[in-house]
Amino acid sequence: MSFSEIKRKDVVNICDGRKLGKPIDLILNDNAAAEALVVPGGSGGLLGFLKQDREGCVIPWSRVRRIGDDVILVEVNSERAEA
Repeated sequence: MSFSEIKRKDVVNICDGRKLGKPIDLILNDNAAAEALVVPGGSGGLLGFLKQDREGCVIPWSRVRRIGDDVILVEVNSERAEA
């Protein structure tokens, strides 16, 4: 599957059903295997193992549970930052 196909799919967190957005980047390791998926950041402040950078939220590939026709299901802890 190409990144052009992946970036058209919505990323949905199966823990709370929340849409996280469409992928904006894919991080590859030295062997060109997927290491992480990047979705737009700034909305909701996901915590836990998710790393937020200037570009978006980085979801480790190990947290991707299924890639369907229209949706990528991920399992992420969605605790929100309390201001």
